[in-house]
Amino acid sequence: MEAELRISRSRLAANIAAVRARIAPAELLMVVKDDAYAHGVDAVAAVAVEEGVRWLGAIDPRSALRAKAVAGDRARVFCWLTLGADEAAATLEAGIELGVGDAGYLERIARVARTTAVVHLKIDTGLHRNGVRREDWPAFTARAAELERAGRIRVAGIWSHIAEASDEEDDVARALFDAAVDTARAAGLDPEVRHLAASAAGWARPEFRYDLVRLGAFCYGIRSADGPEIPGIAPAATLVARVTAVRGGDVEIGVGSLDGLPSSLGGRVDVGTPAGPRALISVGLTTSRVAGWPDAAPGDDVAVFGPGGAGESSPTTLAEAIGTVGEEPVLRVSPLIPRVVTP
Repeated sequence: MEAELRISRSRLAANIAAVRARIAPAELLMVVKDDAYAHGVDAVAAVAVEEGVRWLGAIDPRSALRAKAVAGDRARVFCWLTLGADEAAATLEAGIELGVGDAGYLERIARVARTTAVVHLKIDTGLHRNGVRREDWPAFTARAAELERAGRIRVAGIWSHIAEASDEEDDVARALFDAAVDTARAAGLDPEVRHLAASAAGWARPEFRYDLVRLGAFCYGIRSADGPEIPGIAPAATLVARVTAVRGGDVEIGVGSLDGLPSSLGGRVDVGTPAGPRALISVGLTTSRVAGWPDAAPGDDVAVFGPGGAGESSPTTLAEAIGTVGEEPVLRVSPLIPRVVTP
């Protein structure tokens, strides 16, 4: 292969430590959705649990199941996609806790679970991304309490998503969330954990942290697009492509748009070379052109994105150059490109 995505174990561990220190005493629920942001669930989950992370979470059951296989009893795994009956049964059987934001889904889980299903009930606090509407919440929590008394479910948590559109709107969402927790307790439920915030609110606003904070991109060192650099974190992944040819004053590297590198990046960003930053001139289907340097030779490593050690741009800097979110350059990296864990 002419390219690989190198995952720094030490950098990932340092990011996790910085995030945990920031949100303490709340616990980190580290998000490993989409194959751990394309870093590889197996490697990331292993590092996370070794570093003391006790909660992992994913939208998709595939990532959640892989995380649980690695973590075993060392971490609890939360999955919040609404699943069909067979998939819900298999996911519960693996010991994964499910997010439930729909009355029909609650009944489905209670019906298919072979043992007591561990669930987190979701209230819609205004984002309208699943979640039980507040006018339906009293009846929903009363039914959950009934199913819990019958041994069909155990309500481990109450949770929600917020829009993070403005502090004022988020404050309204938090008030709705607090009221929902009170209603659940009045119905006879006793949730162990409450979780409302994801990366931005969890990082910036202590009052949103509750018991758990769901953090994804920051753990991987990916800052928000148009957001400030975050002290203590840096990209854990470096996309490295080898020089395949030297042509005049330019070099050709072995990665292109078929590997997930956006063609629109050509002429907009720098990559890292043995001689420091050089312009990414153009992106082809399987190769890309980079401004050359003295003594450039086939086999030289070029960092397309990463923490900046060779002068390369971060994934978020690439994203900002083409008007997208910071995670996209990493998520677009082809699964055919090997993931290599480095110290």
